[in-house]
Amino acid sequence: MSVLNSGHYILGEQGQKLEKAIAEVCHCHFGVGVANGTDALELAVWALDIGPGDEVITPSFTFAATAEAIVLRGAKPVFVDIDPSTFNINPDLIEKVITENTKAIMPVHLYGLPADMDPIVALAKKYYLKIIEDNAQAIGAVYKGRPTGSFGDLACISFYPTKNLAACGDAGMIVTNNADVSERLTRLRAHGMKKRYYHDELGVNSRLDELQAAILLTKLPYLAGWSERRRSLAKAYNRALGSIPWLKLPRNFDNVEHVWHQYTVVVEFDEKGPQSLLPASVLRDNIIQKLAQNGIGAMCYYPVPIHLQKAFAQFGYKKGDLPVTEFLADRVISLPMYPELEEKSIEKIAAVLNKIGQELTAVPSPSVSPVGVQF
Repeated sequence: MSVLNSGHYILGEQGQKLEKAIAEVCHCHFGVGVANGTDALELAVWALDIGPGDEVITPSFTFAATAEAIVLRGAKPVFVDIDPSTFNINPDLIEKVITENTKAIMPVHLYGLPADMDPIVALAKKYYLKIIEDNAQAIGAVYKGRPTGSFGDLACISFYPTKNLAACGDAGMIVTNNADVSERLTRLRAHGMKKRYYHDELGVNSRLDELQAAILLTKLPYLAGWSERRRSLAKAYNRALGSIPWLKLPRNFDNVEHVWHQYTVVVEFDEKGPQSLLPASVLRDNIIQKLAQNGIGAMCYYPVPIHLQKAFAQFGYKKGDLPVTEFLADRVISLPMYPELEEKSIEKIAAVLNKIGQELTAVPSPSVSPVGVQF
């Protein structure tokens, strides 16, 4: 109500307070509020002068906005396969795709789990590359004592209503330790203006409004508690689902604090069972449908990898280019995960999944997947 009564709805005190607060969460000096997480990614690429002829290395197993931001600035996304145990970009595969045109690496902290940043930072230093962290799903996550968002030249955050820290509408932010980049971002988000009606360069209209900033400031003090609750629920899931042989559960990692934006399992049935007559993705979708019939909302994030999407066909990728990504995209299911979820609900989900497995005549899955990936 104080925002509504103030009459100041764009680029005001609430937004400035939120920029400072989110920067502190990410151990950065500067925050720049923007209209949404997708704009944050594109503006980050823009602020680093990445454009036509340049390449940015990124995973394909993520929401399209990650690569979309690269393409909309005229650059080329170079897709790298993922580590099957983390769902994040595999650092061991990055160096072999670096060329003279490579300008940046854009890792994604998918599902709330930090990417393996030490080798990524080392490669960036070795080849003089920039790092843009896609931190849309992992605000508050920690890698070896440092929060996600503190490793790159820039990091991008989404406050979409389903995120761990959620606005009541669209909102996003970019954090950085570079004062010059921060200043440029404040111009780019406001039509290239530093002073009103004086346009130093072309820009866009992408500003975080005061009402969303006030809502996020109100919710921010609860973020750490919500993250801890998510970790507790993930442990409850691991206990409840541990005896289901056809589900591969998320792994625990030392020196990492996962914030569990999603709790994602991998469906793996025996290749020789009756269910093998169905393609893996169809089987997975059938399981999601059966869960829905029992009042359980589950989703697949993301069923078609970016490199196989029609909108990215110009880059010439084909099926088989990223085998781990493609294997998992056919088999992942994200189960309900939010702080208010009750453990008795997790027990119900486990019971329903056990029943579904029996209906599908499930037997223990092999230790090696069809693409030779050890899980």
